[in-house]
Amino acid sequence: MSYNRVSFEIKDKVAYVGFGYKCDKAMTILDEETLTELRDIVEDIHTKTSELDGVIFHSHKDRCFLAGADISLIASMQTESDGQAGAEAGQKIFNRIEDLKIPTVVCVHGVCLGGGLELSLSCNTIIISDDKSTGLGLPEVKLGLIPGFGGTYRLPKKVGLPTALDLILTGKTVNSRKAKKIELVSGVFPKERLLDQAPKFFKSDKKKTSFKDSLEDLVTDNVLTKKVIFQKARENVLKKTKGFYQAPLKILDVMEAGVMKGRSSYLQAESQAFGELCIGEQSKNLQHIYFMTEKVKKYSGPKGEGDIPKLKRGACLGAGTMGGGIAWLMAKNDMFPIMKDINYEGIELGLKQASKNFSGALKRKRLSQDDFERKMRSISGQTDYRGFKRTDLVIEAIVENMDIKKSVFAEVEKEVSATTLLTSNTSSLSIQDMSTALEDSSRFAGLHFFNPVHLMPLVEIITHDNVSPETVEALYNWVLKTKKTPVVVKDGPGFLVNRILMPFMNEAGFLLEEGVSMKDIDDACLNFGMPMGPCRLLDEVGIDVGQKVAKIIHDGLGDRAKASTLSGKLVEKGFLGKKTNKGFYVYDEKGKVVGPNSEAMALLPKASKKMSEVEIQKRVFLPMINEAATVLSDNIVDNAYDVDLGLIFGIGFPPFRGGLLRYADSEGLDRIQSELLKHAESVDKDRYTPCELINTLVKDKKKFYEM
Repeated sequence: MSYNRVSFEIKDKVAYVGFGYKCDKAMTILDEETLTELRDIVEDIHTKTSELDGVIFHSHKDRCFLAGADISLIASMQTESDGQAGAEAGQKIFNRIEDLKIPTVVCVHGVCLGGGLELSLSCNTIIISDDKSTGLGLPEVKLGLIPGFGGTYRLPKKVGLPTALDLILTGKTVNSRKAKKIELVSGVFPKERLLDQAPKFFKSDKKKTSFKDSLEDLVTDNVLTKKVIFQKARENVLKKTKGFYQAPLKILDVMEAGVMKGRSSYLQAESQAFGELCIGEQSKNLQHIYFMTEKVKKYSGPKGEGDIPKLKRGACLGAGTMGGGIAWLMAKNDMFPIMKDINYEGIELGLKQASKNFSGALKRKRLSQDDFERKMRSISGQTDYRGFKRTDLVIEAIVENMDIKKSVFAEVEKEVSATTLLTSNTSSLSIQDMSTALEDSSRFAGLHFFNPVHLMPLVEIITHDNVSPETVEALYNWVLKTKKTPVVVKDGPGFLVNRILMPFMNEAGFLLEEGVSMKDIDDACLNFGMPMGPCRLLDEVGIDVGQKVAKIIHDGLGDRAKASTLSGKLVEKGFLGKKTNKGFYVYDEKGKVVGPNSEAMALLPKASKKMSEVEIQKRVFLPMINEAATVLSDNIVDNAYDVDLGLIFGIGFPPFRGGLLRYADSEGLDRIQSELLKHAESVDKDRYTPCELINTLVKDKKKFYEM
């Protein structure tokens, strides 16, 4: 029998089952056709066990064994019973693999996630390649799901309960070294030797158990100990997620209740939980984010007729904290960056920042000491333009002053080659205006990173009227290569993220002036799901920086973007936020919050106004939705996807809500309009009057995602 997705052949009494057969896609997934063919092949093997010495599962694809189940198939589930039936179908196939009377070995090279790892766990033995592309994990929790093909049942049996809980509840991926250490796999080999080594594992693969392992098994098999393990895991989940995410708690419920159950009843509970979660709003929102991030992995903007520049060597103009972060990113990606500043004090600060970022990877053992030293040596700190002719990409990260930036770009253009791309990391100044300083502005664009560079995944690529499509595409590809998330935006006050973030900050200032306590404001936003409240966020950004950006946006957008006078009062007193250890809060030398800044609070009216949490949330999020709609009207970005992607990855808008505009759609735009009108009358007409797009969508009974 011939198959289209899965190959099957018997050679020297060994059955070989290969995924990604006759498939032109780079990633192999368990879609409906693949699962059907796999089911038929496994049943065929069951009839031939007397003729076979064993079965070897492998992939025909380079760098991908199995990337998991087809997310589109999961997204199409309409009812709990649909989801449960889908999970049960996969469970039955993997049960049949587990029940084979002959040895089964899986050879993993490349990505092995979700259903791919669950299939591997149903085999007797897993061996993997030592390639950097090889990674194993169960990331379903990141989609608001429970592993549905037996992963929660089989992984604890393989690696022990504590390790299994860590992997399943975080969705983390482990490399070959870690996989061997936790005994998830039995062997690690060069990819070229995997298939040759596999038959050697047909013999008994019972691992030798040390006295220490025996004690650990004895302890974790104890019912009381397991109860403590689950209790601790639940505490950790609640601490990290603040109870917002349903999937990790559901996973714990299923795994704890299943401790004494057999395979059949356990898997029934797992599939039932999968069915419940996969059709829930939270999982649908997280699946929505998955599809957005997949979509952004390929450039889809205007194409030019010229060659796309390859950006191999880089330079950063301006050191300091931001420049050091950008130099770190370039060094991490083997660009041998030059970091230029006007003095050595700035260079020293930049090198210190880059070293701090690399040190984090060194501590987590993601970087060796040799690699750490090599990466740091690759950064050249200097005060002149030596070597700039050999660079392909220059990123400017100097003071936020238009005249100074123009002067620097006019200067640097003479020091680089004709093909070097020039970019600015400005957070708010006009890229269109800045471009006029260059003789060839077609190779110039904004490249806005968010602070801290090593943690924040978003990069805004800001265009202007004369930028070439080749420049935009080259920058887009480079951002992807650095494992950041690009979003292309047109020039405008605050661009995308800062423009929509500003009402969040501004309204907090107005609420404080009205007598609402800082704690109530920040707590209301935290309880909505934001990673930090507006006062704490302003401290992180820098109150002086926030004040400058607010003025630029106010000048560009008018009175709907007006800010309170509070920031100015704090700046006058030298309360600039975390960088001076005092802002709205007081910080210790390690940057941790000690408590509220009583001196800053003394500048405010007495916190005597009681306002409900819901009302505070309306005050800060309604203007954000209104401004996001205006951003779409102004064509700053092409669609609602770009807005939501930018806010999730740029400010940490709660992923479980699917994004600001998806949240607005789910609440109902008629309700949003009604609340805006109420607040326009009771709070401020300029800041709350619904924009024309919202009025039009309500009139036409449409949503942002139906535009």
